[in-house]
Amino acid sequence: MEQNSAALVVHGVEDLRLDPIKPTGPRSDEAVVQIAYGGICGSDLHYWLHGAAGESILREPLVLGHEVVGTVTQAAADGSGPAAGTQVAVHPATPGGNGARYPQDRPNLSPGCTYLGSAARYPHTQGAFSQYAALPARMLRPLPAGLMLRAAALAEPASVAWHAVARAGDVRGKRALVVGSGPIGCLAVAVLNRAGASEIIAVDVHEEPLQRARLVGATGTILASDADAIAAVEADVTVESSGNHRGLDSAIRGTMRGGKVVMVGLLPSGAQPVAISLAITRELDLLGSFRFNAEMDEVLAALADGSLFVEPVITHEYPFSEALEAFNTAKDARRSGKVLISFTPDTATSDPSTPDTAAGAI
Repeated sequence: MEQNSAALVVHGVEDLRLDPIKPTGPRSDEAVVQIAYGGICGSDLHYWLHGAAGESILREPLVLGHEVVGTVTQAAADGSGPAAGTQVAVHPATPGGNGARYPQDRPNLSPGCTYLGSAARYPHTQGAFSQYAALPARMLRPLPAGLMLRAAALAEPASVAWHAVARAGDVRGKRALVVGSGPIGCLAVAVLNRAGASEIIAVDVHEEPLQRARLVGATGTILASDADAIAAVEADVTVESSGNHRGLDSAIRGTMRGGKVVMVGLLPSGAQPVAISLAITRELDLLGSFRFNAEMDEVLAALADGSLFVEPVITHEYPFSEALEAFNTAKDARRSGKVLISFTPDTATSDPSTPDTAAGAI
């Protein structure tokens, strides 16, 4: 990789830096991608704020970022993957590893699976919040005709939501409840809407995320403090995306007898005080949902043809040089949905409703 590059690196708790990257030649199966946009994920925030994401503890400086899109500037030398000039989204997983058993058709569950920008293993798997990144060609998904890079920046989190809704089975004509209306929750609303759910009720502790949920397809909204209203929903299918035990408890109480609860919000490790007795006596199906597999191809197609409407989920955009401000905005769940970082100097603006303007980049 001949291009000089800089990356967004977390060194410790609240220690986030723009560091230069020493150029290295890509391996034969790697392509060089000029990163255009990166979306800030909850895991990125956790590494910055707490030095850990769940049980993945920061032990060395880590380049953050796994929600990225860009343009191939150098194709893989072995001939695999897209040609130079191709705009791509990135599937950040590398399945593999031995040990615990798992279904072979569900590689997201493989015990040795690694993810870009993750401290789950040591040495850590470096991410792609950088101006240029050498990435395995198998990770790259060419964008369908007409799909812009900025819109495609939601492909990775939308794939997480797509996988979660798919875990519930056919939702056509059904009443759905989504607990937690952050980016993943709103994307789940959009996926449920596309999949034909007849009613979609969104829940959150703040009114602002509920407004975004309405824009992408929610037919009703409830504040999380209204426990009686949540319980009265009696949803056929509930997607829990808050990532805390109160949200999971609400999800159980808001689901009809014999219904399904898909748990996509990642709760902290350890025991959680939730109403499991209700899940038993109501014969609820509690379904875990973790990352995704090949769903990104379907998501990109749905974004391209307009059947998956997610634009309101993006609330802010910052140039790479203002990455710390972007992270400060992203940690405020009331103020922000998905916050994007622009890595190219001619596409960045902190207000997504205004035209693109030139901005300084390192």
